[in-house]
Amino acid sequence: MNKHFTLPYEGGLIEKDLPVGILHSYEKIWTKVYPESRPASYAIADQIVASIKAHSEGLFRLGLTTGATPTSLYNELTRRYQAGEVSFRNVEVVSIDEYYPSSKDELQSRNHRLHEALLDKVDIMKENVHIPDGTVSQSDLTSYCAKFDSIARGLDLLVIGVGEQGQVGFNEAGSNEKTRTRAVRLSYASRKRQSANFNHDISSTPDKAITIGISTMLSAKRIILMAWGEDKAAAVKAIAEGEIDTACPASFLQHHDHISFYVDEGAASLLTRSLAPWLVGPCDWTPKFIRKAVVWLCQTVGKPILKLTEKDYLDNNLSDLLEQVGSFNKINIDVFNDLQHTISGWPGGKPNADDSTRPVSAAPYPKTVLIFSPHPDDDVISMGGTFIRLVTQGHNVHVAYQTSGNVAVADDVVLQQLDAARELGFEDKFQEVKAIIDGKVPGEPEPRALLDIKGAIRRSEARAAVRSFGLDADKNVHFLNLPFYESGGIKKKPRTQADVDIIKDLISSLKPHMVFMAGDLADPHGTHRVCTEAALTALEQLKEEGAGWLDQTHVWMYRGAWMEWELGRVDMAVPLSPDEVIKKRHAIFRHISQKDIVPFPGEDSREFWQRAEDRTQNTARLYDQLGMAEYQAIEVFLKLY
Repeated sequence: MNKHFTLPYEGGLIEKDLPVGILHSYEKIWTKVYPESRPASYAIADQIVASIKAHSEGLFRLGLTTGATPTSLYNELTRRYQAGEVSFRNVEVVSIDEYYPSSKDELQSRNHRLHEALLDKVDIMKENVHIPDGTVSQSDLTSYCAKFDSIARGLDLLVIGVGEQGQVGFNEAGSNEKTRTRAVRLSYASRKRQSANFNHDISSTPDKAITIGISTMLSAKRIILMAWGEDKAAAVKAIAEGEIDTACPASFLQHHDHISFYVDEGAASLLTRSLAPWLVGPCDWTPKFIRKAVVWLCQTVGKPILKLTEKDYLDNNLSDLLEQVGSFNKINIDVFNDLQHTISGWPGGKPNADDSTRPVSAAPYPKTVLIFSPHPDDDVISMGGTFIRLVTQGHNVHVAYQTSGNVAVADDVVLQQLDAARELGFEDKFQEVKAIIDGKVPGEPEPRALLDIKGAIRRSEARAAVRSFGLDADKNVHFLNLPFYESGGIKKKPRTQADVDIIKDLISSLKPHMVFMAGDLADPHGTHRVCTEAALTALEQLKEEGAGWLDQTHVWMYRGAWMEWELGRVDMAVPLSPDEVIKKRHAIFRHISQKDIVPFPGEDSREFWQRAEDRTQNTARLYDQLGMAEYQAIEVFLKLY
C-alpha cells in the first residue's frame, strides 16, 4: 500500500552540478523540494534522529507542532523508535501551542493529539513533556505564559509546519518578531479553519489560544519548516522569497541563521525555480517544457504566442532556449500548433477521423469510459461538461463514486429530508433521528445510523445529477463506499488492500479504454489523493497479475473546483458551449446538500458551481489570450499514460 502519486514532469531545471548558491538564488530561506511529503518527512526524521544521537550533554530540547503537516514525520519517528534506531529518553519536547480554554483530555486538544500521534508511542519521560496548559485561569494566564516562554526559549531544534496564510503556531497576521508566548484571540477565519477539529461547528471551536511567539521561535538554535500541498504554495513563496511582512508571520523567520524549509512539489509550485526555472539555471528543453516557458513568456509580456519576438525571449532570460532550439519563429509556430492540438470537442475520440494530431484515438468506437469520482459530486464539478460530451457522443460511460461523502451532509439537511418523508406519509423517523443528532459529542465519530442516512442522501443526489444528462443511473453508476473513508469523522482510516480490491473488481468487470480520475494534490492526506492512489495501485496490481488488456487503457487526470492544470502541461482541452455550461451547472445543482450550505468551503465563499464555471471560463480566456479560438469554457486534462 505504498503507492504515492506524483505528477509526471518533462524537462526542467538541470540541478546536477549546479552550485547551491545559484539553485537557491531567489530564496531567503533555502528550500528543499521533494516529490511528495513522505520522502521529505523521512529526510526531516534523519535530521531529528541524528541531532538526538549527536547531543551529548543534558536533554536534547525539541520543539514540535501538531496538525496534518507532521503526520508522516511522526509516523516515521515512531517506526524508527520501534526499530530501535532512536530513543527519546534523553529528549525534552516542547509543544508550541494549545487551544484556550482546553483540557488535555479533550480529543481536539493539541495535548491529546501530540500524545496520540507520537508521545504515547515512544519512550519519552512524562516529566520531559511541556505542552501549554489550556486550563489555567484567566487571572493567572499572563504569568503562566511568561513562565512557559522561559521553558520554550533556546530549543536545540524547532520543527514546525506553516499555515496557508503563512502563520506559525497561532501567530497569525499582525504578529511581529518581538512576540513571546502569550494568549491570542483567534479571528473568525482562523476559527473557521480550526472548526474542522470540532465537527465543523464554529460555536464549539475555542476563540482563544496559547502560542509561543516569533521571538521565542527565533531563539531556537535551529529551525525546520514544513509545508505540503498546493494550498500552501502562496505561503511558501512569501516565506522563502518574499519580503518580511506582518501579514505573513513566518516571513520573520528569514532572520534565523540556521533554518531550512522542507516542501513537496505542490507547495513549491510558485517558487521561482519551479515556476520559471530558466531564470535560475540551465534547463532540459523538452517539447512540453518549451510550451511551459512560452506560455509563461506570453503571460509576462502580455502577447499571444505568434506575436512573440526575439527580443521578448532575450529580455526574459530565455536566450538558452533560443540557443538550444533555434529560431524564435520556429518556437512560436511549434508551440502554437502543439497547444492548438490539445483542443478537442471529442474527448472519447472522433470516429472515422484522422486522429494523428488529436489527443484521443478514433478507435475503438464506442469506448468504455470509467470516471472515478472521490466524492459524489466531483465528477460533475470537475469534468461535468466532458462527462456530458462522452455520454451524448455515444460512449459506454460509467461513473464510480469512491466514497460515500456522508460526513459532508449537514444535520439540518437530514431533518429536512425526513420531514418531507413524513409529509408524504412514509414512516416517521424525524424525532428518532433528531435525538441522535442532539446526542452527538463534538470530536467523536458520528453515529453510524446518521451516517447511513447522509450517505443515502448523497447517493440519491449523484443519481439525479447523471440522469439529468441521460446516463442510466441504475446500470452505469457504481457506489464503491471505500472502507478507509468510513471513520465517521474528518480523520480517515489508513488505506488498505480492501479499498484497492473493490476498485480492482470494478475495473476488471468493465475493462475500460479510458479512465478519468482526480489529480488534486492540495492535501497530502486528503480524500482525493487517497482515492487516486488507491485507483492507481489497483491498475498497477492488475497489470502485474497479467491483465494484458490494460495496455490499451489510458488514464486521464482532472482537477477539482479550486485549481486547474497549468497550460504548459495540458494534454487535452475540451471546449464547452454556453448550453453545455448550463447543463453542467444544473447537474451540480442536483447535489442539493452541497449547495449554499456546503460544510467545507474553506476560505472561498463561492459555491461549487461558481468555482467550476469561473475556473473553466478562466482557462478559456487563457487559450484566447494565447491566440487560440474563443470559447465559453474549457475543461483540461493531463494524460498520465
